[in-house]
Amino acid sequence: MISITVTALVFGVVFLAELPDKTALAGLVLGTRYRASYVFAGVAAAFTLHVVMAVAAGSLLTLLPQQIVHAVTGILFLGGAAVLLLKKDDHEEHIKQPENQSFWKVAAAGFMLILVAEFGDLTQIMTANLAARYNDPLSVGLGAVLALWAVAGLGIVGGKALMKRVPLKLITRVAALLMLGLGVWSIWEAVAG
Repeated sequence: MISITVTALVFGVVFLAELPDKTALAGLVLGTRYRASYVFAGVAAAFTLHVVMAVAAGSLLTLLPQQIVHAVTGILFLGGAAVLLLKKDDHEEHIKQPENQSFWKVAAAGFMLILVAEFGDLTQIMTANLAARYNDPLSVGLGAVLALWAVAGLGIVGGKALMKRVPLKLITRVAALLMLGLGVWSIWEAVAG
């Protein structure tokens, strides 16, 4: 059974954390040069693979005692909040362009870009943490995939317009505050439990 609450929470946290990420901007660049649906197909497939790996890793963490899981996820959330607050705004992304515009070439370029760029990324680590925290792999996986697909779609189709209206710094701070709150809550549960 899928929990709407967990799915919505995961969607919000992952969406906000991924918006200021370099891969959203890379999707924007690919989307301005190639057919958006081709780019999205490759990017969506890569994000799905990353979420499956993250949820599997997080599910393994649930085998540990609850107190340890809360402490580990709390520390990782606090670390993620620090990374978001301290990272520099470096949006230079070098993307290898496919030689032609066929579906398979463009989708493969989008897939490889995300597969490499997102491996071990903050949102993948957060997804693993959330899977361990809630012990609900389907709800966490669904929320994370939908958030990553939404950011990819926004980046590919309308990223420039969004970034003009909502300051990137604000998005980053809101994501960091959410992670900080989850970190403090997890550590409190570890200490109180």
